[in-house]
Amino acid sequence: MSMRARLEELERLREEALKGGGERRLQAQHDRGKLSARERLDLLLDEDSFVELDRFVTHRSTDFGLDEQKILGDGVVTGYGTIHGRLVYVFSQDFTVFGGSLSGAHAEKIVKLQELAVKNGAPLIGLNDSGGARIQEGVVSLGGYADIFLRNTLASGVVPQISVVLGPCAGGAVYSPAITDFVYMVRGTSYMFVTGPNVVKTVTHEDIDMEGLGGADVHASKSGVAHFAHDSEPESLEAVRELFRFIPQNNTERPPEGSGEPPAEDAAEELLELVPENPNKPYDVTEVIGRVVDGGRFYQVHENFAGNLVVGFAHLGGHAVGVVANQPMVLAGVLDIDASVKGARFVRFCDAFNIPLVVFEDVPGFLPGVGQEHGGIIREGAKLLYAFSEATVPKLTVITRKAYGGAYDVMNSKHIRGDLNLAWPIAEIAVMGPKGAVEILFRKEIAEADDPEAATEERIEEYREMFAHPYIAASRGYLDDVIDPRETRERLISGLDMLQNKRDSNPPSKHGNIPL
Repeated sequence: MSMRARLEELERLREEALKGGGERRLQAQHDRGKLSARERLDLLLDEDSFVELDRFVTHRSTDFGLDEQKILGDGVVTGYGTIHGRLVYVFSQDFTVFGGSLSGAHAEKIVKLQELAVKNGAPLIGLNDSGGARIQEGVVSLGGYADIFLRNTLASGVVPQISVVLGPCAGGAVYSPAITDFVYMVRGTSYMFVTGPNVVKTVTHEDIDMEGLGGADVHASKSGVAHFAHDSEPESLEAVRELFRFIPQNNTERPPEGSGEPPAEDAAEELLELVPENPNKPYDVTEVIGRVVDGGRFYQVHENFAGNLVVGFAHLGGHAVGVVANQPMVLAGVLDIDASVKGARFVRFCDAFNIPLVVFEDVPGFLPGVGQEHGGIIREGAKLLYAFSEATVPKLTVITRKAYGGAYDVMNSKHIRGDLNLAWPIAEIAVMGPKGAVEILFRKEIAEADDPEAATEERIEEYREMFAHPYIAASRGYLDDVIDPRETRERLISGLDMLQNKRDSNPPSKHGNIPL
């Protein structure tokens, strides 16, 4: 065969690979409100940057007539491209080919990509849309999943791993996204569950549909499995692109710099009015964050889960930072099981990828209650403490109003290696709030008083004067300074500049044993 003939054959095969499962199945995909595997890549990556690998791979099974249904690519498009000009590896499962089911060959394509990502120090993004293991391949398919899980684990903390669930993701398939750093889902078309509705009904007699069992909102608000839920695939893929403005390529690099654009002109002055002096009055901490960070832009993570703790990314004076903040609008900003796990996971990601941590603290303590104690708040709360203690990136804290009890220690206090700890003048740092402390310390006196309510108020005022302020902590060096709230942005930027060459380490070990 001549070279020209061979080139014609190559072109024909390339065209065949682009068709996936064919026009009819592609139309069915569109009818479900879903994009094709390749359309998704076009939206995710910089224009014309995608380079495909392994387009000619086909499955090797001969069971159940599959030898007559070999389709180029075998249900997953793999390759590399760029986002904002930076290299990423990406696979996109093709539901039009055998329902995107995972075969041995399909798995090998993904594993090859995972290994390339680690070797070359670049993020890996998975666009998941699969019916699960290919039943006809049996244990070969199951082994393929395990091969992927192992590489997910070995890559953890080495390169960022992002999972975008754009269709079904069920059974063993869910554990790959679960190991990755961030999970994105789309309302109405994304589903994740270990066992589907039919099995649930058979075993537990619970009647529930796919959306109620494992839809985007369920995982973004109840289980916490998903970090983001969006209304459409383009919106979700654009959100992934936005994430890459804050995270580095790998664990040896620094995150990308921002423009350093200041927030709105009157932002600093507005801080004086945003936080009520009354420690019992709520306020929205995201408004505080927005008046401190560059351009007022805050990329919130896990927004709909454990709302009493806010986490996300921003830039401060051009420095990319991970923000952790108590949210007084939800449960008064108290720490509970879900908030502790959410915060710990985020802190450890930032520490793994050299992203400085900025904490806005206004916390009344840990949530009391039988449900919390029996649910393991001791163990779960310790995760957040462990994460902050373990972290060696620059760590800065601003106590905006109150820091009570063990939660003061946990929220990046000086005692667990906080590098720069600041407080506003209205900050209250104490073992507990004034009312609770007085009711314990002066219980007998108040009970015997002619006017117990007046006696309580009098003692509360005395307690506030003596303990409920930041100056005792500052006199001990537990705070580095008490600042005018209007100085917050400048002091944090100055601290980040000062700490940018920080060197810290933990004692040598194979790994720690975080209380899981």
